[in-house]
Amino acid sequence: MARHRARRPFGRALWWLLVFGVGISLWFAWRAADPPVDVAVPPGANPVSTTGRGPEPPTDQVWVGAWITPAVFSQAGRVAAVEDFERRIGRRLDLVNSFHDWDDAFPTPADIAVVEQGRELMVSWSGTDTRVISSGAYDQQIREQARAVRNLGAPILIRWRWEMDRPNLQASVWSPEDYIAAWTRIRGIFTEEGATNAGWVWCPLANGFPDGRAQPYYPGDDQVDWLCADVYPNEDGSSFAEEVVPFLEWAADHPRPIVIGEFGDEYDPEDPSFQGQWIDGATEVAKTSTQIRAMVYFEGRRGADNAAGKRPFDYTLAEGTAGLDAFRRLASELADRPFSGR
Repeated sequence: MARHRARRPFGRALWWLLVFGVGISLWFAWRAADPPVDVAVPPGANPVSTTGRGPEPPTDQVWVGAWITPAVFSQAGRVAAVEDFERRIGRRLDLVNSFHDWDDAFPTPADIAVVEQGRELMVSWSGTDTRVISSGAYDQQIREQARAVRNLGAPILIRWRWEMDRPNLQASVWSPEDYIAAWTRIRGIFTEEGATNAGWVWCPLANGFPDGRAQPYYPGDDQVDWLCADVYPNEDGSSFAEEVVPFLEWAADHPRPIVIGEFGDEYDPEDPSFQGQWIDGATEVAKTSTQIRAMVYFEGRRGADNAAGKRPFDYTLAEGTAGLDAFRRLASELADRPFSGR
């Protein structure tokens, strides 16, 4: 049975008088307030910022980068793979992605070569059990790693435990709270050791944003220097824009530059033009977003006979393919793109 609210002891006329008085007071308060100020971004200024760590995002271009799977997994092989890729695209890479396991010591000689030859370095540093990290068991290892990064003496990006929202990682990531606690501990140790030349990149999967899977893992604007997402088409052949827009909409509320940490599409011999069309779509998105400051292609393949039994793929940009032609266009068109407004 519905309850009826008891009538107040004052009459309707008094109630309307009070409403009128409050309305007049609010109107005068609004008129007395300072008028809104339209703050224009000065020419050449950067409308996105970091916490002061790592490389400053470019204002006159979008960095074009890649991970290139080497033919031989050695330090010399990694350097040769970068140089061969640059020959294929006809220009120098602005940024090189370098994958490292949790126990790896970096920067390696190949990483140092990237920096010494004038490219930006992004280290994709794998993780381990977040609760063990938070317990302090790895503190000494983290300190040694922080000192090595500090001693490099150059700004780099660290993409720690990328794709933390991936379902098959939950046994070691545990929960968003555990992930954030581990992130904060690692970054705090880097601060204590003076390794503030490292900019921290938070990088879930783009497809984790539509259903809200990725967002809870965000450590906060004070903990993150660059936002990131890995972008791949779904099994139905979605476009780059369809995959990345939910992430970009979320990122618009966070004043950080964006690096697309991985993107790519498979070469399909039955539809050889599709890979190029997909990369052209990525170029168009990057040209219209002022937050995207770097695009990093994942260039590699995995055969059907791989030891881990994982799904085969081929993101190679081979000579004579539409994919390579499209990536050359991306590299050319993003090389000189000043900010034009959000």
